[in-house]
Amino acid sequence: MRILGLDFGLRRIGIAISDPTGSMAQPLTVIEKQNEGIDIQKIAHLIDEYDVGEVVVGLPVSLTGQIGPQARIVLEYVEKLRVRLEIPVKTWDERLTTSAAERTLTESGVKRARRKEVVDKIAAAIILQNYIDSKKPRS
Repeated sequence: MRILGLDFGLRRIGIAISDPTGSMAQPLTVIEKQNEGIDIQKIAHLIDEYDVGEVVVGLPVSLTGQIGPQARIVLEYVEKLRVRLEIPVKTWDERLTTSAAERTLTESGVKRARRKEVVDKIAAAIILQNYIDSKKPRS
């Protein structure tokens, strides 16, 4: 079963997808936010196109684990996704994922202009991979 990962930002939604077995995440695309209805419709289209069985949305809790204003906005959006979509929608702690994505791109030599284009979907892939890894049995 494929899993879709979302990094919900102020201007963009980074999107990542797992492989068909649900074991490895890869960046997919970025949605430039327009309005809630259109954005959710685009996400629903991706779910249908890739036969997704679950959605994971990064929750931007503070470093101390508190739910702040941005996390509340994400939680409201998650509730709207749950109403619209017919599959489970879960949240996942995304602390420092955008920073990790930026660092990875910088270390890889990606130019600043290009980083801006891809950082959101890289962050979504990090969120999704962390979620996937948390479900694996520990040896």
